[in-house]
Amino acid sequence: MPSFRLEKACDGVVCGIDEVGRAPLAGPVLAAAVILPPHLPRALRYGIDDSKRVPRAKREEIAARLFEIALIGIGAASVAEIDSRNILRATFLAMARALKALSALGVAPAIALVDGNQAPPLPCEVRTVIGGDGLSLSIAAASIVAKVTRDRLMHALAPRYPGYGWETNVGYPTSAHRAAVMALGITPHHRKLFVRFQHSLVFESSESP
Repeated sequence: MPSFRLEKACDGVVCGIDEVGRAPLAGPVLAAAVILPPHLPRALRYGIDDSKRVPRAKREEIAARLFEIALIGIGAASVAEIDSRNILRATFLAMARALKALSALGVAPAIALVDGNQAPPLPCEVRTVIGGDGLSLSIAAASIVAKVTRDRLMHALAPRYPGYGWETNVGYPTSAHRAAVMALGITPHHRKLFVRFQHSLVFESSESP
């Protein structure tokens, strides 16, 4: 379970940063930067975890509570930026925007704990943490906020682009989503490079013995 151990080992204000949406065929990559208060209600402290381990209804509940008591910045990189810059650079851009949005609230973190093993270029000290959303409460909180925010965005887009299943797959390359792209074509919210790669996999699979 994540804890404040990593945060307590840092000097100064610490934020956790995590992203969601690196793998989907459609939609932006989105990052959240979160500064938690030092004392969390018990239920919240033991409810925050890696977003992949928290059921959807619980994620929504935790995110709503976090927006009440934490300082939160959200940043995104668009499909066009993903296609032009590549997904890693776009992810770093989303993280930088999340930190900028957080700093605009009047608190500039001294240290950012970032999930993963690659450090984005940020205007503060960065400490990468492999598996950070399972170790740091700040990173885990960021993972939940990012996941809930991006899912809501894709759910809102789903009625405008029926047939792709974004209300359930939120843009990820499920077999139904890939089949819809083959049948219906791409939308302005699809990542062209990702779709081409998925199509090549489908073609190669169909040609293999």
